[in-house]
Amino acid sequence: MSYITTTALKKILKLKKRLKIIQGGTAAGKTIAILLIFIDKAQRNKGRILSVISETMPHLKRGAVRDFLLIMETQGYYKDELWNKSELTYTFETGSKVEFFSADQPSKVRGPRRNDLFLNECNGINYETYTQLAIRTDGEIFLDYNPVSSFWVHEDILPKLEHDFLILTYKDNEGLSETIIKEIESRQNNKNFWKVYGEGLLGDVEGKIYRDWALIDSVPKEARLERYGLDFGYTNDPTAIVAIYYFNGGYILDEMLYLRGLPNKEIADSLKTYKPALIIADSAEPKSIDEIRSYGLNITGADKGQDSVRHGIQIVQDNIISVTKQSTNLIKEYRNYLWQTDKNGKILNEPEKGSDHALDAIRYALATLGKSVRQTDYWDRIWEDKLERSKEPLNLAR
Repeated sequence: MSYITTTALKKILKLKKRLKIIQGGTAAGKTIAILLIFIDKAQRNKGRILSVISETMPHLKRGAVRDFLLIMETQGYYKDELWNKSELTYTFETGSKVEFFSADQPSKVRGPRRNDLFLNECNGINYETYTQLAIRTDGEIFLDYNPVSSFWVHEDILPKLEHDFLILTYKDNEGLSETIIKEIESRQNNKNFWKVYGEGLLGDVEGKIYRDWALIDSVPKEARLERYGLDFGYTNDPTAIVAIYYFNGGYILDEMLYLRGLPNKEIADSLKTYKPALIIADSAEPKSIDEIRSYGLNITGADKGQDSVRHGIQIVQDNIISVTKQSTNLIKEYRNYLWQTDKNGKILNEPEKGSDHALDAIRYALATLGKSVRQTDYWDRIWEDKLERSKEPLNLAR
C-alpha cells in the first residue's frame, strides 16, 4: 500500500496563508493529507517542531497517531528507534519532531513553542485552548473538522482573522474503496446527514437522538458500578461492552471493549478481568449468553419486547448521562445517533441502524435498572436549570 496524491492533498497544498481551515464531510481525506504534509515538512527541514493535537488522548491514539504510524510504515519511513512511544514523539533524522498530545493536558497546551500546529477535529476543542496553542506557534496552523454545527471557528475565526478556508468531501479522496463510497452515498436520502457528512456543509444535524450528555475525564472513585451492557458482534460488527456506574444522581458510561471477531470464550475472558457485576446482554443471542454463563459469569438477557428500542432510548434520555473520555467509540456513536427521516426530510420515530453497538449495550443495561434517576427528587431540583446545570453535580470538566 502507498498513499496517492489525492485531490484533497492537492487542494490543501494550494493554501498559502498561515491559518488554514479545512472543513469537510466524512472520509474526505483531511487528516491523512495534513499528516503527509507534516511528514514532508519534517523530512525537508532541520530542527522543526510540529504538534498534532486532538480532543483526548484515546481519541488521538485511535485517530491521528494510528494514521501517522501507518503512513510512516507503508511509505518505508518508519524506524523504531526514532519513535518514543511514551512521549508520542517521532524524531526524524533531520532533527525535526512530530509530537502528539491531547487538548486536555494543560501543561502541554501552555508548554513550549512550536513551528507548526494541527488541531485534528477541532470542534471538540474549546476556543481558549486553541488561543493558547496558536500564540505559541510561529508557523502554519491547520484546523480540520466535520461541520456538524456552528462553533468557535465560525464565530471567532472566519469573521475576524485572516485565513484560507477549504471544503472537502469524499469525492476529493481517490483513496476510498468502492465499498466505502457506496456506504456513504447510501445515506443521501437523509437530508440532514448528507448535508454535513456527504457535502461537507455546515448544519446542525437534525434528528440527533442524544443531545444532553457530558464528557468527563474518568470514573470517580466514589462511583458505584451497577452492571455491564453487552452487545454481541463478530465478523462485521464489533462486540461492545460498556460499564454503567451510578454517581451523584446520574450514570457514567465507560467503554470497556469494542472489537470485531471475538469468540464467546474471549469475551468471557475479558469480562473476568473486570470488577464483578451483573452483565445484561442481547437476548437475541441465547446460546452466546448460555456459553458465557458456563464460564462462571453472572449474565442474563435484556428484555426485548415490542418497542423495546424506543423504550430503551427514552430511559437513556431520561437520565443524567456522562461518558468517559477514553470511550472513543461510544462517543462517536453518541454524536452520530440519529432518528430516521423520510424522503422529504421529516424525522421519524425510529432510529437509524448503523454504528449503534455500544449504544445498544447501554440500552440493555439501563432498561433493567427500573425507575430513572430523572424521576428522583435530586433530579427534579436540578433539571429546572436544563443542560448546563445537569453537568454541575458531577463537578467534572467536560
